[in-house]
Amino acid sequence: MAISVARRAELIKDYQRTDGDTGSPEVQVALLTENIREMTEHLKEHKHDFSSRRGLLGMVSKRTRLTTYLKSKDRERYQTLIQSLGLRR
Repeated sequence: MAISVARRAELIKDYQRTDGDTGSPEVQVALLTENIREMTEHLKEHKHDFSSRRGLLGMVSKRTRLTTYLKSKDRERYQTLIQSLGLRR
């Protein structure tokens, strides 16, 4: 269920701010969003997998905290990020 190495590298390359950047909020939110999408598909098939559902809620919560932080620090980066990922806000 984890993101493939190639997909992870592609996401990091797309959302990094400078070369070698893997920890910026944009990269973290992009990786979390990809994990959330995969987990959502998994839970559509396995409705009673409650431990995975709990993990999904934790990932959604972390993504929310990161986007809130980014929104408070730099509104333009926040807007660009949510538009490129297709998030609601």
